[in-house]
Amino acid sequence: MAWLLGLVLLLASWAPAPALAAPTQEAVLAGGCFWCLEHDLEVLAGVLDAQSGYSGGSLEQPTYGQVSAGGTGHQEVVLVKFDPARISYGDLLRAYWRNIDPLDGGGQFCDRGSSYSSVIFVRGDQQRSQAQASLRAAAAELRRPAEALKVQIKPLKRFWPAENYHQDYAELNKVKYNYYRWACGRDRRLDSVWGSRARSGRAWIVPAAKN
Repeated sequence: MAWLLGLVLLLASWAPAPALAAPTQEAVLAGGCFWCLEHDLEVLAGVLDAQSGYSGGSLEQPTYGQVSAGGTGHQEVVLVKFDPARISYGDLLRAYWRNIDPLDGGGQFCDRGSSYSSVIFVRGDQQRSQAQASLRAAAAELRRPAEALKVQIKPLKRFWPAENYHQDYAELNKVKYNYYRWACGRDRRLDSVWGSRARSGRAWIVPAAKN
């Protein structure tokens, strides 16, 4: 029986190693109220988690009161953790664009001021390149020059998590959240800007070339 055991062990050693899963990736995105953006992105297939927070400024450990008052340089942001085998960074960005008003440089919807500005915070050259490509694709779909889109692309410095009561706000406070979203006119404006592609991850529209 010893020879049989040795044969089993030898065959096991020849078995191919299981493929390693692609490591989780992260994106940090600002698009107005983080309650809304968190809710809109966390439902995407391949998104593992979405967390509300702050980024963009130099103030350490910022609070909601400080950021919303302005002057900190921070924006309300969402940290998105995703499985790149199920959703690419580019596809995530496309869904992000379709959930914001990229023509508004003064805030988003009813929330005004720099803390509600739209920003794609990037880590490294690859994310920067894909972010720039997504901006060009969004501009082409909207038939606008890229300069007309007010979404900034900036290097990520640090993400600061928001207070616990902001996390999963849409799920834990459905009545208040739904009323806020309706009163703010977010979906009405998204429909006006993006039409049938609002809030969707459908492929970019590539305008036909002019003859």
